[in-house]
Amino acid sequence: MTFLKSWPEFEKAVEHLYLANPMKVRYTMKYVHSDGALVVKITDDVKCVQFKTDSQSDLKNINVLVANLMRHMASKEE
Repeated sequence: MTFLKSWPEFEKAVEHLYLANPMKVRYTMKYVHSDGALVVKITDDVKCVQFKTDSQSDLKNINVLVANLMRHMASKEE
């Protein structure tokens, strides 16, 4: 599992992962109370990328990313 340090790098990795195999990609989010951090994990069972943040500004970025993923996953277009 790979933790990516910067948001743009993580976002680009997620885009490549999703476009490579959209039917296999899934994501999870976990709040780690002891660290006060949110961990986002995206995988296609072969490759896994993760992003961990405790920054309020990154939460907005995560919200936008998840909304975009859900929009792509729910659309009938490929």
